[in-house]
Amino acid sequence: MKLIHLSDLHLGKRVNEFSMLEDQAYILQEILEIIDDEAPDAVLVAGDVYDKSIPPAEAVELFDDFLVRLARRKLPVFIISGNHDSPERLAFAGRLIDASGIHLSPVYHGCVEPLTLCDEHGEVDIFMLPFVKPANVRRFFPDEAIDSYTDALRVAIGRMPVDPARRSVLVTHQFVTGAARCESEELSVGGSDNVDSSVFDAFDYVALGHLHGPQNVAEERVRYCGTPLKYSFSEASHKKSVTVVQLGEKGALAIRTIPLIPRRDLVELRGTYNELTLKSFYERTTYRDDYVHITLTDEEDVPDAVGKLRVIYRNLMKLDYDNARTRRSAEITGAEAVEQKTPFELFAEFYELQNNAPMSEQQADLIRGKIGKLWEEEA
Repeated sequence: MKLIHLSDLHLGKRVNEFSMLEDQAYILQEILEIIDDEAPDAVLVAGDVYDKSIPPAEAVELFDDFLVRLARRKLPVFIISGNHDSPERLAFAGRLIDASGIHLSPVYHGCVEPLTLCDEHGEVDIFMLPFVKPANVRRFFPDEAIDSYTDALRVAIGRMPVDPARRSVLVTHQFVTGAARCESEELSVGGSDNVDSSVFDAFDYVALGHLHGPQNVAEERVRYCGTPLKYSFSEASHKKSVTVVQLGEKGALAIRTIPLIPRRDLVELRGTYNELTLKSFYERTTYRDDYVHITLTDEEDVPDAVGKLRVIYRNLMKLDYDNARTRRSAEITGAEAVEQKTPFELFAEFYELQNNAPMSEQQADLIRGKIGKLWEEEA
């Protein structure tokens, strides 16, 4: 059985105040062409369909068009909500459109029943588990000890009717311990959202969403396919792709990727103003149309550098300087990317500064638990 694994479309996203809708429409068309070429048995969309819980109308229209075009291909599609989605909004009318082959995960209610596909090797059960927090699972299983995300997933999966003799696929949206994150992804409190990969032992393939970089976690059968587009300059080096999963008989799995070529790339350029404005440099590249982050190394600021550079680099998103002045300023202020640190990391640094010693393991566990509980209550 051949499956196409997608996730984290983030429809409606803006990057540095640039709307990505045109680029998203372009890449969805490219995905449809890949689907036509590959002729899969089903498509899995592992959450974060939208970038916000209340997406703009244009994003909803784009996703609606994508679903209609998938439905015309008579192709089963399995879609779950991610942490950026509103599960209630995404699941709206799900029972009505089931007959079209588009299956939307309902809001988690303690029971996840599989949908079954068949091929020459027998039946394959598809389980759809949307993004859940411990509180979501604890609500339905108050007698279970659910203190962490791993506990929540273990309980939720433990209540699924997974038959070890049959092939089973899980579509879910979580952060699995050991996976590599980047700046564009939402960081949780002190790593409290980590899920141990052992909770997925019952499945032949786990189609994950949440992280933007394509990667296997722990083993090949537990995989993030990544985003179809780059949504941050921290992703500039990523090679975006579609994941193709081939399930043979029980225990047989093959995975490959098909590259996705965007309408406009995200690139980072570095050099002096004169170097970056040489025709011999930019005219032989796609940089004039790409989304660009430029770091100028000139010692003196260039007057109206953004305006001048945008004459060449039409989609200049961000401009920085790296010179003696900026480095000295960083040293004086101790400026670091504070926004990239979790609240636990910030607290740990503050504690060590105040006490001239790091927290003990017991203290660290206590703080993680307290902050995690506050984070959960706020959500």
